[in-house]
Amino acid sequence: MGIEPYYSYTQPIGYFNADGSSHPQHPRQQTFSNSTMWKYGITDHLSIQAHTVVNYGWQNGQGHSSGPKFGDFPVDMVWRFVDPNPKKYIPAFNLFAGVYFPTGDYNKLQNKQDANGTGAYVFRMAITEQSTYVVNGHHALRLRTWGWFRHALASTQLEDVTSYGTGAGFHGRGRPGMSGQTGFSLEYGLNQAWVLAFDLARDWANGSRVWGDDAHGKHIDRIAASSGDWQIAPAVEYSWTSRMGIIVGSAIYYAGHNTGVKVSPQFAVNMVY
Repeated sequence: MGIEPYYSYTQPIGYFNADGSSHPQHPRQQTFSNSTMWKYGITDHLSIQAHTVVNYGWQNGQGHSSGPKFGDFPVDMVWRFVDPNPKKYIPAFNLFAGVYFPTGDYNKLQNKQDANGTGAYVFRMAITEQSTYVVNGHHALRLRTWGWFRHALASTQLEDVTSYGTGAGFHGRGRPGMSGQTGFSLEYGLNQAWVLAFDLARDWANGSRVWGDDAHGKHIDRIAASSGDWQIAPAVEYSWTSRMGIIVGSAIYYAGHNTGVKVSPQFAVNMVY
């Protein structure tokens, strides 16, 4: 059993336009989040994992969340279909497949800050690679690469103020766009306790579609603009035992389009039983 709670604070510092140029952003949407990974090994090659996500958001002039809000709930099966063999330079390969369950608030919202879900079941899958090598005599170097893909299984009913940007009096449906992430990570062990880590990732998302009638009876059928970003995440890890450790770092979103320029300091505790 592995348990890893993440805590992060997201501070926007600007916005990327459609052409990738950035400009200041006011007011700024700020968020404090907890995302906890729960992973259980069923066999040596098959495991199940889930994430519980709780967010609290606020924006100057736009109010606060009405308390901490539970987000959508992803559950994945993980199959390691290739075992690693460092002597032959063969990495481990894992296949992820699962579903986001629509547990977050998204419909008939009193405040747009309460939006924390899509209302749709979303299929997601990934393939990951991981390899660890010994360099400089006795230092561990771990390389990880991954690719995620997400696709909504169906649309969802929308009423009034929703996470899709609709207003009071709206009646219709919505469907989140396809999205995904690719990236790689390097981790270098200074010794058995201290590790330097660095992630580089690319996010992309097609725009959500909304169709229906607004409060004035006007028919709406729109697809939001696609978005994407590049982020780096330097971090330092410290493990005081072989089963307990902590990581502290920050994600920095340094390029993109139709998305925020953000800095997100975070820390996590890793526990293995």
